[in-house]
Amino acid sequence: MTVSFNEIKSLFTGRFLTDPEILQKKLSYIRAFVFDWDGVFNNGTKNENGSSAFSEVDAMGTNLLRFNHYILSRNNLFTAIISGEKNQLAFIFAKREHFNEVYYKIRNKAEALNHLCKLNNLHSHEVAFVFDDVLDFSAAKIAGARIMVGRRSNPLLTDFAINNNLVDYISSTDGGNHAVREAVELVMALSGKYDETLRQRMDFSDDYKQYWELRNSVETQFYTTDQKAIIQQTPQ
Repeated sequence: MTVSFNEIKSLFTGRFLTDPEILQKKLSYIRAFVFDWDGVFNNGTKNENGSSAFSEVDAMGTNLLRFNHYILSRNNLFTAIISGEKNQLAFIFAKREHFNEVYYKIRNKAEALNHLCKLNNLHSHEVAFVFDDVLDFSAAKIAGARIMVGRRSNPLLTDFAINNNLVDYISSTDGGNHAVREAVELVMALSGKYDETLRQRMDFSDDYKQYWELRNSVETQFYTTDQKAIIQQTPQ
């Protein structure tokens, strides 16, 4: 079943700053999805070790997103996390889910995104970015598709993102209430392959088995800064 643009506007109650039809075109060029961590996969609250958690609801969403991309392109969707902090649970998540890369302790996220693109033969318009706060704006400025996690506590920050053309869609849910799942549901709906993605996953189809093998062949790489440049470094 293909969902019409009007139905998508009705189902997804966040704010469309880019019309769904135009956003669909932007997404057709996407080869990579990059996520911030704090405030995106969680509400930003830290434990005593400086880590913030994730939800299996969002984890399943990222897996369905990648399978959806595989159905469309027969390629593995490149996935990465760019975080300003060193977060052990983010590392565990990325390794478990076989994300391609994690950038941590990053202050200039545009620098990290440009590094990621150069390293992996990507153009910035081929990257979708899911983010929530001012530290992310430099990367949102250059990404091809931008989904911002909505949060009622920062209306002026949200207005700044809108007024400076840094966002295509603002989620109706916040990071503590599965904003990642909302973002990927929207992307999958705009792909025209939402139902097929779920049916094949439900049936554990041959396509899903092939995707799963490809996904699980990815070994996560880690990068950070040494004050002068971005370097590859597995966190201790």
